[in-house]
Amino acid sequence: MSAPPGSDRFRAVLGHFPTSVVAVTALDRAGTPVGMTVGSFFSVSLDPLLVGFCPARASTTFPKIRTAPGFAVNLLAHDQEWICRRLAARGADKFRGIGWRPAPSGAPVLEGALAWLDCTFADVHEAGDHYVVLGAVAALEADGEGAPLVFLKGALEPVRRGSGN
Repeated sequence: MSAPPGSDRFRAVLGHFPTSVVAVTALDRAGTPVGMTVGSFFSVSLDPLLVGFCPARASTTFPKIRTAPGFAVNLLAHDQEWICRRLAARGADKFRGIGWRPAPSGAPVLEGALAWLDCTFADVHEAGDHYVVLGAVAALEADGEGAPLVFLKGALEPVRRGSGN
């Protein structure tokens, strides 16, 4: 039997599968917007309405989101790569220059996002070097038209209809 593949090989192979790029946002205990970019967002259940995402256990932002009563998942549009990169960065004022309005929970809904889901925490599980977070969907809306931003083969890519992406 051969040795299991390493993390670099795992990443290279799974990189052939596109993943959505979303921004998970909340208000911290002081009422300040916090957010992070997540490339592992998925639907879980229709009854009840559940979604999931997988933040890294090493994240410095997720603990701030975890203490909030709710969070918003913002499905980023193809032209929001700059927001993706800003929310993925450490430190600084991540929301500088980013327009937003409150979801019913108060969590930031980002201007220009294709859609958003307002959620409460249903469950959080440890899974290797990440958490698996389940969110109960309380409200949602598809505000925008256009192509989503996805991560494919190590790069952010807009999905263009009819282009084979």
